[in-house]
Amino acid sequence: IQFGMVTLFVASFPLAPLFALLNNIIEIRLDAKKFVMELRRPIAAKAKDIGIWYNLLRGLSKVAVIVNAFVISFTSDFIPRLVYQYMYSLDGTMHGFVNHTLSYFNVSDFQPGTAPLQPMHLGYKVEICRYKDYREPPSSSSQYELSKEFWAVLAARLAFVVVFQNVVMLMSDFVDWLIPDIPKDISLQMHKEKILMVELFMKEEQGKRLAARDNHPSSATQTPPQPRSRTAGHAAGWENRHKQPQANPAPIYKL
Repeated sequence: IQFGMVTLFVASFPLAPLFALLNNIIEIRLDAKKFVMELRRPIAAKAKDIGIWYNLLRGLSKVAVIVNAFVISFTSDFIPRLVYQYMYSLDGTMHGFVNHTLSYFNVSDFQPGTAPLQPMHLGYKVEICRYKDYREPPSSSSQYELSKEFWAVLAARLAFVVVFQNVVMLMSDFVDWLIPDIPKDISLQMHKEKILMVELFMKEEQGKRLAARDNHPSSATQTPPQPRSRTAGHAAGWENRHKQPQANPAPIYKL
């Protein structure tokens, strides 16, 4: 809640981050005193990150950029001043800016029952009033309608919102890329640990192979049987066929 209040409305109250910092410092010290002196030490639990809260805070920060852009462009005279200085000023200065932002109203155009009760309050009769808005004058054919200056300022405000949002997002992404999530010394140490683990696994595999070889020494010294050549086999088969005795012929009986 505090993060949202600080980021969403920091343009309206720039001292909010300072007060939030002081509040967090005091609260951290008070919590530390409670954990050390008044409460039982909690059981430590490992966690990779803050979980879903990271996505929530990241989304809230993006919404805060858009909200602050609208606050700056629609609740201040920053954009109307720029528009007047670069589009309507004759000498490029802010001279005549207040008169440019005031519109004209004819007192005779008041609806019945809405006119001032004391029209001679200033000592003379007021016929024309001025008010802060971009409206067409009473002498125009479309009197009291929104003027072209209003649409020019509105377009400039919306353009500022888009540019401000993209610039801040690009800057945040650049800073995120520039600052690594894991420091360089820790990443080097993790790389060394991986190398040591691989070497340890290789030594274990070599030890297992040597132990298996020691348990079966005969298999290491026994020579594999040599295959017989094809010509020797054929010759031995030919000799065996010729050395076998011939079978006796069947006896002939005389009747």
